[in-house]
Amino acid sequence: MITLTQLEYIVAIDEYRHFATAAEKCFVTQPTLSMQIKKLEDELGVIIFDRSRQPVVPTDIGSKLIEQARMTLSATERIKEIIKEEQQEVEGTLKIGIIPTLAPYLLPVFIGPYIRKYPAVKVEIEELVSEEIIRRLKRDLLDVGLFVTPYRDERIIEVPVFYEEMLVYAHPESELLKKKELTHQDITTPEIWMLGSGHCFRNQVLNLCEIFEFQHNKLPFEFESNSLETLMRIVDVEGGFTLIPELALQYMAPEKKKQVRSLEDMKPLREVSVIYSRHFTKRRLISLLCEEIKSVVPPHMLKRDRGMIVEWKACEKVE
Repeated sequence: MITLTQLEYIVAIDEYRHFATAAEKCFVTQPTLSMQIKKLEDELGVIIFDRSRQPVVPTDIGSKLIEQARMTLSATERIKEIIKEEQQEVEGTLKIGIIPTLAPYLLPVFIGPYIRKYPAVKVEIEELVSEEIIRRLKRDLLDVGLFVTPYRDERIIEVPVFYEEMLVYAHPESELLKKKELTHQDITTPEIWMLGSGHCFRNQVLNLCEIFEFQHNKLPFEFESNSLETLMRIVDVEGGFTLIPELALQYMAPEKKKQVRSLEDMKPLREVSVIYSRHFTKRRLISLLCEEIKSVVPPHMLKRDRGMIVEWKACEKVE
């Protein structure tokens, strides 16, 4: 008879691709884990893992069984969550992945109130690039992602929570600041500093500017950062400009805000959502998370119709 423990073991091996590591993560000895996997394979009459390869990999039939195991374990967990919801309990662990262009601006304003309001919820947060969040959601290593959408994956549910404007941050002596109004054509120039590959905000900038390949030939050196704060400091010293999300303004000194401009012809927005896999079980926790985020962002950011949503996924493949 197949047990839930056996299903947990094959999911762990699939994730870590190493029997010893999987055993450690499951708090059992390697012989115990190996014995249970062999027992399951004998009962089913199939080989789940190809042990001749390092790291170990699932066989074709093994991959199908592991996917079903994930769904079964999720459904089992959902039974527990239904009981908690019926009893109005707000407790459990919530593993959150958040993209780097949201983390420094959104986390400080919502995470404190959230954990104080729901002290029985253990929150674990990790800063990750977009595609890593998706990968971990699909493998049940995260419960939820704070992410820019639309992403359009049938296995991922998107719940938009707010819409923030994409703004221009320029050097104090930039010609951009001398114009009465900026348009998206004004920023289609090699003077722009950008985040490195792997960031959805970079892809949005590329889509907005419609510049897919160019050299920063008007800038003093080539540089692509993983931090918007770093880009702003470089702009201050070396010139040029970059694009920043609207939430960054709340931490900006009044003098620095004079270096910020809107694009008056289109008001480009990024749609920020809470995302989770279709077999996500902690419905109550995610609903409360969405409510808390909406309560702390400026009210105008809740309005979708105040600008044009800039997509990112189609621009370039994120590794």
